[in-house]
Amino acid sequence: MTTSPVIEIQGLAKSYGRVRALDGLSLSVPAGPVGLLGPNGSGKTTLLKLLLGLLAPDQGTASIAGHDPARPSQRLALRAAVGYMPEGDCLMPGMSALELTSTLGRLSGLAHADAITRSHEVLDYVGLHEARYRNCEEYSTGMKQRLKLAQAIVHDPPILLLDEPTNGLDPQARRHMLELVHDLGHAQGKNLLLCSHLLLDVERTCADVIVLKRGRAVLQGSIAELTRSDGQRFRVRLTGNRDAFQAELAARGFECSAVGQADLSVRFPDAGADADPLFEIAARAGTQITELSLVRSSLEEIFLHELARESER
Repeated sequence: MTTSPVIEIQGLAKSYGRVRALDGLSLSVPAGPVGLLGPNGSGKTTLLKLLLGLLAPDQGTASIAGHDPARPSQRLALRAAVGYMPEGDCLMPGMSALELTSTLGRLSGLAHADAITRSHEVLDYVGLHEARYRNCEEYSTGMKQRLKLAQAIVHDPPILLLDEPTNGLDPQARRHMLELVHDLGHAQGKNLLLCSHLLLDVERTCADVIVLKRGRAVLQGSIAELTRSDGQRFRVRLTGNRDAFQAELAARGFECSAVGQADLSVRFPDAGADADPLFEIAARAGTQITELSLVRSSLEEIFLHELARESER
């Protein structure tokens, strides 16, 4: 998997009448599984359609897999390099899953025999092997979502654009879909852009995240870095005199609050401190620390914080 950006965007803008969906968006999408987050109306789906050449930008440029989607002469090569799973229904009435997948495989550049072979493989992969000859109109919502994923990967593209793949799924079907997305992005090394409004889906499947608001990128980076422990907050479980421990913490300038019935959240007054003082305080208070862990900021906390900051500007 390449380490250079797979998508490059410079000053991309798109309006629908008076509504500005993208507002001079500039960003580089790294290789690997990347989440595209944002509230409704932030421009996520518009961005995907621009990258596919389904819409023409008002201004700015985009490059995906080295191809310019605004140039018709490059769209055939783009179609071969990119798999797209749309949010809306893309299934053709009257077709079985095998017929649909192989047809779209041929439209993506596969020869007829190769399209049939690959269709069997990807339908097995998404768990539709026993239903491959059934009319896709008879499928449940979960099966339709898996079929949409199958048609996106039938030509084995290096880049996947997935728009709300867990939309409308029950918990079991959602878990299965996320397992497939995680496998594609990690075990199979696909470069994928996962468009979702569900932060937990992105946190579970992606290595990087991009947050859009009002058509602009307000946050981008590695999820591990964005949610890393700040080295200041610890979750503590102990035995012994909890009140004495809290009193010693307060005397030393530590902030402390209860977490549930058994744990305490302790924030150090200085950045970069380690946990050694906690053990000293516990010994002085006649208590013993039995469990200790660094507290990580969740992606949801980061997401909401950045959206609130953007609203203040």
